[in-house]
Amino acid sequence: MSSADVTQAYTRRRVLRGELIGLYGVVERNLYLTKRYFLWDLAFLLWTIANTLTIVFISRGVDLSPAEQNELATKLLVGGVIWAFLGIIFEIVTETVAWERWEGTIEYTFMAPVSRPVHLIGMGVYAVLYGIVRAVAIFIAVVAFIGIHVPNANYGASLALLAIASVSFIGVGMMTAVLPLISPEKGTQLGFVAQGLMLVVSGVYYPVEVLPDWMQWIAKFSPATYALRGIRDSILNGAGLAWDDVWPLLVIGLFSIPIGLLVFKAGERYAKKNGKLKRSG
Repeated sequence: MSSADVTQAYTRRRVLRGELIGLYGVVERNLYLTKRYFLWDLAFLLWTIANTLTIVFISRGVDLSPAEQNELATKLLVGGVIWAFLGIIFEIVTETVAWERWEGTIEYTFMAPVSRPVHLIGMGVYAVLYGIVRAVAIFIAVVAFIGIHVPNANYGASLALLAIASVSFIGVGMMTAVLPLISPEKGTQLGFVAQGLMLVVSGVYYPVEVLPDWMQWIAKFSPATYALRGIRDSILNGAGLAWDDVWPLLVIGLFSIPIGLLVFKAGERYAKKNGKLKRSG
């Protein structure tokens, strides 16, 4: 191997090491923010549990056998947990810009020696890790409170499918994260509108088959559709990872991350050009 090849290999390793350090730094920074606002996060967790309970209690008010009530409660619970999980990803990724504006650090962050993909993916990685912890806490709390029985649940397959779906969720979150950049006034709220639109076509509390045909067609492009279907099957029937649920998530994730990065980069250029980066209103 020539000295030029050795130098080139060393340079690549150094760049990769720098990017990994930057990725860890972004995750660690968000961990410190969570610790800083822990009591607020705990309050919102309790609110989310209460909100999920209001949905799951619907199963106790319908005229069904105990076994059917248990199945309905489980389906509603999975929908509520996925809603909460997707909500925390959108909150952390979409509010990246809003948080930075509020802290007064947005310009410093955007000038930091970390590439934008590492910055956004780091935010997404932390959102997924934090979201999984919250989702597990919500699931356990509701199961214990209402007394849902899930003896056949395959939790390993459920978590694995949720992790696979998270790649697509991060990509979609990147796309919505651009909204506060181009609209400081209402961009954050529009991000949560996008979350709601995704879930309404994905069968969050009902089978996709009850939707009109045109909405069922849109549901095929939503990663939440496959996550909800597969996780419900794993929790209720103990099913493993189904390829019919995995391959669409892999395809959507393959496209959503690059598209999300391109959309955010375009929004960043627009914000800098039009003086919207530091604006808070």
